[in-house]
Amino acid sequence: MRGSLDSGDEPPARRSAVLLALRYYNEELLRQRRVAAPALITPALGNICLFYLAPLAVGGIVGRLAEGGDGTLGVLLPYVLGFAGCLLAGEVLWRVGLHFLFRTEARGIERLGTMGMEKLLAKEAAFFHNNFAGALTKRVLSFSNGFEGFTDTLTFSIIAKVVPLAFASVVLWRYHPMLVFVLLGLITLTGFLVAPLIRRRQKLVDRREAAKVRVSGHVADVLGNMDTVRAFAAEDREGLEHQARLAEQRRLSLRSWDYGNLRVDTVVAPLSIITSTVGLLLAVTLRGGLGVEAVVVTFSYYANTINLMFEFNQIYRRMESVLTESAQFTELLLTPPSVVDPDEPQPLRPADASVHFERVRFAHAGSPLLFDRLDLHIPSGTKIGLVGRSGGGKTTLTRLLLRLMDIDGGRILIGGQDITRLTQADLRSLIAYVPQEPAMFHRSLRDNIAFARPGATDAEVYRAAQAAHVTEFAEALPNGFDTLVGERGVKLSGGQRQRVALARAIVRDAPILLLDEATSALDSESEILVQEALWTLMRDRTALVVAHRLSTVVRMDRLVVLDQGRIVEQGTHHDLLQTQGPYARLWHHQSGGFLIEDPASDPVNR
Repeated sequence: MRGSLDSGDEPPARRSAVLLALRYYNEELLRQRRVAAPALITPALGNICLFYLAPLAVGGIVGRLAEGGDGTLGVLLPYVLGFAGCLLAGEVLWRVGLHFLFRTEARGIERLGTMGMEKLLAKEAAFFHNNFAGALTKRVLSFSNGFEGFTDTLTFSIIAKVVPLAFASVVLWRYHPMLVFVLLGLITLTGFLVAPLIRRRQKLVDRREAAKVRVSGHVADVLGNMDTVRAFAAEDREGLEHQARLAEQRRLSLRSWDYGNLRVDTVVAPLSIITSTVGLLLAVTLRGGLGVEAVVVTFSYYANTINLMFEFNQIYRRMESVLTESAQFTELLLTPPSVVDPDEPQPLRPADASVHFERVRFAHAGSPLLFDRLDLHIPSGTKIGLVGRSGGGKTTLTRLLLRLMDIDGGRILIGGQDITRLTQADLRSLIAYVPQEPAMFHRSLRDNIAFARPGATDAEVYRAAQAAHVTEFAEALPNGFDTLVGERGVKLSGGQRQRVALARAIVRDAPILLLDEATSALDSESEILVQEALWTLMRDRTALVVAHRLSTVVRMDRLVVLDQGRIVEQGTHHDLLQTQGPYARLWHHQSGGFLIEDPASDPVNR
């Protein structure tokens, strides 16, 4: 590991991500340039007054006294007033600079946070399946909040030090050019020696930040599945796993910190001592031609430069830490979303609510083709039941219709319009979707139902809740429809969550309805009631209903039987039973209303 650390280059993806984060931050500063410019420059001017103009006044006083001049208060008073004026001006400039800086950072955090969330929302569904929600949360917040650390470091540690250094060079040049050459030469030498050490340390920082992401991801994974952890008495095991991840984070953190302390600082410290000593010797050597005032000013300016050199590693560490954490997010943006809106989308003008899968080809990543030139036409207003054993492609068809994934070939049409030519928002406005596992937000019951259509009135929400039989349990909740349902709806049972999801679909009031096992978590009595609500909902709508429990689809206009991505038969429930094909076998092999997934396990097939 050490060999690769010392000889390898920074991974191109990480380097690109750091540069991308830097670009976003710089663009934000340019966007706010009217506020950001005084925020960045004014503290530097304040430092000139405090640490470079004030020493000139002190140097004037010392020079007067040392050279035997008139040391009365009347003669020295202008210097004293100048000294006080410089301190006052410096403080005022700092207060003004902070006023502008606070506004720059607050607006930047808001705008970058909004942009970061937009970038995440633009990602395809598979992206979120492959990343921990907790890790993504940490990354996007680190990116937006990192703007504060970036701007602080740029303002206080870089510009506020470099601009006064330029002013100091002008003053020292007036005394003697050699003072400037020696000062800048020592600073350049320090940077030349420290830069390669810092580049090597960057790899340690990358590993440290990756360890932090793994820790936060594990915490989110455990907290999000706490019921499962408790059910399997896995608290101690998960606690030890967390401890192990923290230990790895500690080890990598110490490596990066020790490298800076033992490698970088051991180079900077001697050079800073040399700078101070050389500056003093040089000023004393040139004293005969410069005077005592020059010695005082030179020593003061060189001492300020020493502080800059001592802080060089700290400045880099702060900037490095901010950009490395931000790069954890921007690295996600280097791979564009696989599902994007067209550059010139068509206006939404479907002729009807018909759905046509036309010679569709699709394969999940790393898997063989699931659909190979699949054709399925669903006329407007038709109710289709999708049945078959698990893995046949039923749920995948619904996700392709929603464009949560893109097909590899062929077309999917709604009302004659290719869905890839529409914006995703326009496409999904045509569809009400109830997934296999209903998603609940940690919001009120009312908000969860109205999520499908934010403009829905309370009366519409209540009617939808009645139709989905939500009111039967809602009225018993502590605050009725204003009750918070908990993270992912943990305060509700599986059946209750499914009823809320159905009410949400009713509120959506879309021409196409997708139901993926929408009644699987309901008991038999509730299922009968909800099915009546579903038939009311499906009236005059195109419906695709995925079901393992065949009792939920026997009344459909047509049943489509899928097996390993192929349509093996289709027709009404009655017709398919007469043909004694795959559907009839599935029907006869049901036990308690559910499908036997492996027909070979049934005694009939032995």
